[in-house]
Amino acid sequence: MPELLKDRINHALIQSLALSIHAIYDDFDVEKFISTTMDSTWDKLELKARVRKISSGLGCCLPENYKEALAILDQVAGNYSSTFAGTCFPDFVELYGQDERDWDASISALERYTVYSSSEFAVRPFIINDEARMMAQMYAWSKHDNEHVRRLASEGCRPQLPWGQVLTSFKKDPTPILPILEQLKDDPSLYVRKSVANNLNDISKTHPDLVVSIAKQWCGKSERTDWIIKHGCRTLLKKGNRDALALFGYHDVDSLAVENFALNSTTIPAGGELVFFFSVFAGQQAKVRLEYAIDYVKANAKRNRKIFQISEITIKENEKKLYSRKHSFADVSTRKHYPGKHSVTLIVNGVERGTLDFELLPQ
Repeated sequence: MPELLKDRINHALIQSLALSIHAIYDDFDVEKFISTTMDSTWDKLELKARVRKISSGLGCCLPENYKEALAILDQVAGNYSSTFAGTCFPDFVELYGQDERDWDASISALERYTVYSSSEFAVRPFIINDEARMMAQMYAWSKHDNEHVRRLASEGCRPQLPWGQVLTSFKKDPTPILPILEQLKDDPSLYVRKSVANNLNDISKTHPDLVVSIAKQWCGKSERTDWIIKHGCRTLLKKGNRDALALFGYHDVDSLAVENFALNSTTIPAGGELVFFFSVFAGQQAKVRLEYAIDYVKANAKRNRKIFQISEITIKENEKKLYSRKHSFADVSTRKHYPGKHSVTLIVNGVERGTLDFELLPQ
């Protein structure tokens, strides 16, 4: 089993953080911080809960004066760039810095800390508490010189950021986000552009027509915007949205024929591989998006569909393409497999073109 992300926040990392702070602030009680943080509940805590536990421990051991505490954290935050422990710095701001009198200090701290470890989660309560004020700040950040701060402007206001608080108001009406995305749509940083695309993808889950409209406006403006809209429309493409498919040229289905779709076996041993074959024939030249869906059996015996991409190609007139694919059923940290009747469905340009059942055997 691969190492769990939460296990990277361990005793050695927490001790290192404590000693770094003690070197700056002599009154910092290293042993109290470690024992408070890694108490009897520690082993059962998931990643974000462990980060919050560190932040709470810092609150117990740093000066009660919030701005004095920030001044100390400022001197050590850079030592934990790109580590999971680094997320405790913006989380400390989220936990202790939401009082109105501390707003300016907190926003400045979130801007500083996001360069070391993203403040994308910590900004969300500030948006919820004062949307207009915080979105004005996010727009200002979208013009910042630093790519990490510009990314924060987009990533922090994603309606459905994984592991983050859902921004319900933006699920209902995402228009406050759009000026930020417009500002960043041609950003020189791929890191920022990925965030813009992910934000669009979030919006597409509740407002597909809006995202298709934006994609049409941005299409052809530059290679950067073309990449963003393709990545931002990925959920629409997987769902077979006809407008999105047509925008990217995947509109031809009538001239495409699927032939010889078959499995090498209808029973798969636990941890084994599904192998399937098929061919695609084009009666006329066509741009083709090939995907397959696995309907997995869940623990409650219901089924859940996951779609996987095979390729995006152009097939010439009267040309036939042959395919063979393998799909692993080995358990991983993000997916556990359950025995029972599964199915695989072939999808061509958003249209299902055949389904085959197979049995995943118990261990």
